Amino acid sequence: MTEEDLDARAKRLDRAHVFHSWSAQAGLDLPVVAGGSGAVVWDHAGTRMLDFSSQLVNVNIGHQHPAVVDAIREQASALATIGPATANLRRGEAAARIVAKAPAGFSKVFFTNGGADANENAIRMARLHTGRETVLSTYRSYHGNTGAAIMATGDWRRMPNQFAHGHAHFFGPYLYRSEFWATTPEQESERALQHLRRVVQSEGPQTIAAILLETIPGTAGILLPPPGYLAGVRALADEYGIVLILDEVMAGFGRSGRWFAFEGYDVVPDLITFAKGVNSGYVPVGGVIISDEIAATFDERVFPGGLTYSGHPLAAASIIASIDAMDGEGIVENARRIGAEAIGPALHDLAARHPLIGEVRGEGVFWAMEFVADPATRAPLPAAGIAALKKEIVARGVVPFVADNRIHVVPPCVVTGDQVAEAVAAYDAAITAVEAS
Repeated sequence: MTEEDLDARAKRLDRAHVFHSWSAQAGLDLPVVAGGSGAVVWDHAGTRMLDFSSQLVNVNIGHQHPAVVDAIREQASALATIGPATANLRRGEAAARIVAKAPAGFSKVFFTNGGADANENAIRMARLHTGRETVLSTYRSYHGNTGAAIMATGDWRRMPNQFAHGHAHFFGPYLYRSEFWATTPEQESERALQHLRRVVQSEGPQTIAAILLETIPGTAGILLPPPGYLAGVRALADEYGIVLILDEVMAGFGRSGRWFAFEGYDVVPDLITFAKGVNSGYVPVGGVIISDEIAATFDERVFPGGLTYSGHPLAAASIIASIDAMDGEGIVENARRIGAEAIGPALHDLAARHPLIGEVRGEGVFWAMEFVADPATRAPLPAAGIAALKKEIVARGVVPFVADNRIHVVPPCVVTGDQVAEAVAAYDAAITAVEAS
């Protein structure tokens, strides 16, 4: 069978038998991915694409990192699986690697299968620790597609799935489209914090178990928190005895140019959720890093949660290898440098030359270009315009991450300056083509 035949067979089998998430099924025409290396993927025919989506913003270490692949292979040979009610060396080593990157006062990790159930279990811990029920989260957020996690999510995906209880939402800061008539980052921070205070007071502080925030909202637009905002949320949570959960599922493990995004914002949460970049999704895994105070709640009290694959040895081996490789190869530092020296300047240059780009924002390898139909009114570019942009970018050999009226520029942390230049040239040409149409 030729490579072209393999691509055709992959598409045929996919259309015949695979039911895809977040999609109407009939019109799907998905790209075939057969292999990858670093920031590049290809199909069976060898057609190369720069992966500037990191798939779902999770392949932080890049595709097929040899140390991680070898660690999974070696662990599979030694012990492919074991239940969670055991002590396993790889699981313990993985947890130790993770807490070594966390702030002081965090000693325990509860492993899950991904980010959604990490948030699900963090919410459970907060409710049991406080004896309260309500969870506050922002409208512009995504926390996963399980019961409590999808209810904590603020975007449209919550609405067909509202079967959990005890959730309320508020507006987080977003200066470009301020809900608070703010004109400076400082104003946006102050007014967003006052809004949150009023929501806490109106919902009843004695009922609120947790405030759940993405440190940097990702799918919602890569919304960097303005100065003082996260520290202000921390102070508000302390004032009312509320647990602060920071969702680092997308922002963590190098994506922001730091091990955890919150390290840049003068805040330490009570619970940290993670997944994605901890092992770049080579094996499904996530978890909750638990402060010592909350962990102590369950010293003599049963924690009523668990998963068959919690701390799976293949996942644990991949975490160890990923963190060690990221340490040894300076991968987090590369993400920070490439964002400051290559991605940021290049995207700001595009914005200066293309009126379709309303705003550029980001850090590390975590950036967004927000597209507008009119720079004066900031009216979002309609869906047809974004679809045209995506088509033009793909035609130029780049896999984009598209969300609403934005293109998110989210390559692996191992991306090179030359690859950034290649992708930016593709964005430039694609925007020019759409502007001319």
